Amino acid sequence: MFEVGQARGDRPGELQFWVERRKLDREVPLGIADAKAYLSADGKLMAIMTGVGNTAAAATITALGLDPRFDLRNAYWVIAGIAGIDPADGTLGDAVWTDYVVEGDLSHEIDAREIPADWPTGYVPLRKTTPYAMPYAKLPYSDMVYPLNAKLTDWAYQLTKDQPLADSEALQKLRAHHTDKPNALRPPAVLKGANLASSTFWHGRLLNQWANDWVRYHTEGKGAYVTTAMEDAGTLHALGRLAKGGRVDYDRVLLLRTASNFDMQAPGESAATSLAGESQGSLSAFIPSLEAAYQVGGVVVDALLAGDPKL
Repeated sequence: MFEVGQARGDRPGELQFWVERRKLDREVPLGIADAKAYLSADGKLMAIMTGVGNTAAAATITALGLDPRFDLRNAYWVIAGIAGIDPADGTLGDAVWTDYVVEGDLSHEIDAREIPADWPTGYVPLRKTTPYAMPYAKLPYSDMVYPLNAKLTDWAYQLTKDQPLADSEALQKLRAHHTDKPNALRPPAVLKGANLASSTFWHGRLLNQWANDWVRYHTEGKGAYVTTAMEDAGTLHALGRLAKGGRVDYDRVLLLRTASNFDMQAPGESAATSLAGESQGSLSAFIPSLEAAYQVGGVVVDALLAGDPKL
């Protein structure tokens, strides 16, 4: 979804390890600003960078899907990027295969300083007048939930669940602050869970509670919030529209998010202080999360290149 600088030879973002290590040396401009495809010599593997946020991701994926030079009808998609993680569920360096993506941008909102005293949040679902109002009703004009192919996601999880992930003394020190969350204290692992896709980089205990409740509400209890990222609703919305047009197969889409930071503060710390620590420097586990995305995603990419899983 983003690069720090160039696609090769400098400090990496989410694309660089794939381009360098997979020798994706063929570059094909996609016809919109800053978008290009990086291909292997045999043309079987392609990587692209969408840009940050749901809007940029949707635009880039649409441009790729409509490009007449590519036939993507039988392509598999591995969306791989970093994320914030709920310390109740996971820790820094975790790799999470996503089963549901929930849209985090489409809502009504009242500033928290003005909400009624009995409201848990200022976010209100569209076409509702109070938070989490029932009965739940799917919107006729927008998507709030994007389920991923459960069989394919479980296949990827089973293939990688025992994949060793890098741990370090630095990661141990960072996660040790979350003394009230046992899952935050363990070494990195491969998980499954839901992702909240919001173009706002939010942070803090109260918004973490909103994320859990929002995902639970919109998936009608089927999804459990684990990670937060900024592009996946846009990516999946574009892929869904392209699938309806016969250009891609939505059932061949996988989403892997790896934990670069916790989404809330540790005990004894304020949300503002915690966010400042992330925004003023690199994310807590930035490089380990990039490595996890490449390592875990790479196992699945290799398996897909070797043959169709035919699930």
